[in-house]
Amino acid sequence: MILFLPFFVALLSTAICTPLIIVLMKKARIVDDPQTHKHPALIHTKPIPRGGGIALFIGTWIAAFIFLHVSKLLIGMFAASLIAVIIGTIDDKYDISRYFRFFMNFVCAAIVVGSGVGVAFVTNPFGGILHLDTIRWTFFLFGNYHTIFVLSDLFALLWIVWVMNMLNWSKGVDGQMPGVVAISALVIGLLSLRFSLSDPFTLINANLSFALAGASVGFLVYNFYPAKIFPGYGATTIYLLLATLSIMSTSKLATAVLVMGVPMVDGIFTVIRRILTGKSPFWMDNKHLHHLLLRLGYGQRSIALFYWIVSAILGTGALTLDSRGKVFAILMLILLAGGGILFLQIILRDEKHTTQNN
Repeated sequence: MILFLPFFVALLSTAICTPLIIVLMKKARIVDDPQTHKHPALIHTKPIPRGGGIALFIGTWIAAFIFLHVSKLLIGMFAASLIAVIIGTIDDKYDISRYFRFFMNFVCAAIVVGSGVGVAFVTNPFGGILHLDTIRWTFFLFGNYHTIFVLSDLFALLWIVWVMNMLNWSKGVDGQMPGVVAISALVIGLLSLRFSLSDPFTLINANLSFALAGASVGFLVYNFYPAKIFPGYGATTIYLLLATLSIMSTSKLATAVLVMGVPMVDGIFTVIRRILTGKSPFWMDNKHLHHLLLRLGYGQRSIALFYWIVSAILGTGALTLDSRGKVFAILMLILLAGGGILFLQIILRDEKHTTQNN
């Protein structure tokens, strides 16, 4: 039961500090005003403060530093998280270059990987282990020898950056993102309890996962429709942590793919769609799954609940399935979710053409 204390401490900390952040963001004029912020995906009609990532950062790390001992790994995660929230808050104010933000995602991910996070191996669902730490590069720097596990570290780097961007795309309706993050973090935290808590990685994973879930729930109080504050780009601070926690034990990677399956499939289709239409993957549009559901007439609350329910179902399945079962579930999810997205895009495009012709 004591392991769930980080959840409640983070929840209360975030719930208490978020109203203060709302006031500060309004005074600093860090608001999303639809009259001045021209973005094809905007659906709100009045100015709403950004900067929710600050509250999520504060709530998560208050709990983390209360329940965890300071270590090289924790310092690295904190430093990367701090940089992410600073860059994100600057973007919330000034809308900086998307390419610079993307570069800083890599910087933050590299800090985490450099502090000792990597994917040493993945379980082969058909039997055996796929080792990613066989290729290594050792070099001498600043009086010490350092080793880079090429495939292991590269895999971790790309995964963290992908999750940071994929979840950022999945905050289009009020309450959508914090609910998905809370469920994902809870599932990863519960899975951590299957391993020995004497392992430093497991202890950090369990406590920080529950803290992350608590902070997300505390923020959800103010972000559920109608939102009083938006997460903003500063929320990449918790996407970074969620991605890191999912790979600190390789058995959680497939679980993370499954529980975040709908945003992940939507993100993959978004990148493919933009590239096939000759646009940059960073191109802004309003063709994500939540936008398609809005066009069908569903409200923001219904869409957020849909994402939560699907994530909860997939997360429950991930806790009970073996490696082979998770791979089968992921493949089925790609087929069903991907097929659903394509179907909605086709019928909505046909309806638009019919309306224009009439």
